Amino acid sequence: MGYAAFENLLKQAMGLDAVSIGSAAIEHAVQARMSACKLNDMAAYLDAVRASPSELQTLIEAVVVPETWFFRDREAFSALARMAAEEWLPTHPHGVMRLLSLPCSSGEEPYSMAMALLGAGFPGSRFQIDAVDISARVLTHARRAVYGKNSFRGNHLDFRDRYFSATAHGHHLGDAVQRQVLFHHANLLAPDFLPGEERYDIIFCRNLLIYFDRATQDNAVRVLQRLLKAKGVLFIGPSETGLMLSHDFVSAKVPLAFAFRKIDVAARTVLRVPATVPPAIRSPIRPAPTVVTALSQKQRQGLGKVFAAPRPGALQALLVKPDAWMAEASALADQGRLAEAVKSCEEQMRRQGPSPQGFYLLGLIRDVGGNLPEAAQHYRKALYLDPNHLDSLSHLAFLLEKQGDAKGAQVLRDRVRRAAPMRAP
Repeated sequence: MGYAAFENLLKQAMGLDAVSIGSAAIEHAVQARMSACKLNDMAAYLDAVRASPSELQTLIEAVVVPETWFFRDREAFSALARMAAEEWLPTHPHGVMRLLSLPCSSGEEPYSMAMALLGAGFPGSRFQIDAVDISARVLTHARRAVYGKNSFRGNHLDFRDRYFSATAHGHHLGDAVQRQVLFHHANLLAPDFLPGEERYDIIFCRNLLIYFDRATQDNAVRVLQRLLKAKGVLFIGPSETGLMLSHDFVSAKVPLAFAFRKIDVAARTVLRVPATVPPAIRSPIRPAPTVVTALSQKQRQGLGKVFAAPRPGALQALLVKPDAWMAEASALADQGRLAEAVKSCEEQMRRQGPSPQGFYLLGLIRDVGGNLPEAAQHYRKALYLDPNHLDSLSHLAFLLEKQGDAKGAQVLRDRVRRAAPMRAP
């Protein structure tokens, strides 16, 4: 017998589309578990998996290899902090903001959500994060809250000194962050998954839907729609935006955050506040570049009760940021206008010259549009200009893994591990 039976079994259990990770990854996991169970016959192991829920769970955990780190794609966390301070708090003088991280993997994402909110001055008593994963193994790691070097990547690691303590086994996360997150072992596709409706103000479900076939994606999005409050925001992965546009969601128009709202809410006018806010609610995370439109005098007066007025010249300074064109191109992509986004990027690089960040953005846009060969080409161009461009290394590794090139993906991940310390301040 072949491996097709295991692929079907995993699809039924967790909605996994084998094409998304490559058959080789499933074959490797099956062989590893057969060896651990001391079985040489594949049919006998298949019977064992079908008869034992615990072995099926172990096989799932062998297939699900988490690749995550703190503040991965940090624009989403910057957007979370701004939305919480600028939109949620002013309209909710009482109560608790509810957030969901799904899948939460080994905890880096939900803990990053908590650090982003706490660092922005959001009171810990005013928010709670539910973190859900199908893997009991990674949840054990998450609850332990001790992390090695691979969980800390990029240039901006001030949060590590603020929230972690160095130990002989790694960096241990402090209780102030840990108590904001509740971990749950559950399957998104289970009939009894988080019963009820409109439970969450914010949902992070990033880079999960790409592992499902279209029918399973549709089912998963319906669950997310059910759980998201009418005025809530859903954060997804860059390759999943097209799916949202076909399910009554529209872009929240936050560049590179890949955030979406339900259509009936998004149709309402939302006042956008400039990123310059008082220190009490300023996020420690560098915000994504934005193109800022000056507020009218009446709008500024309306905001004065909550936000301090920006200093003279602040709006003008934001308007002339040299990388504002990237925000404009990413906003076009966020709205599904991919051809216009590509054209904007290419025109600007012809004027200003090629740049690693420009090619990286082109790669993201092609990734979103499902053109993986061109996405890979742009990521490689970014790496030609900057061999240690961490975002391009990470996205290209993920893309290669999706295409079944596990060896190539591992080579790039090794480069990420070597490059990350070099980029640390």
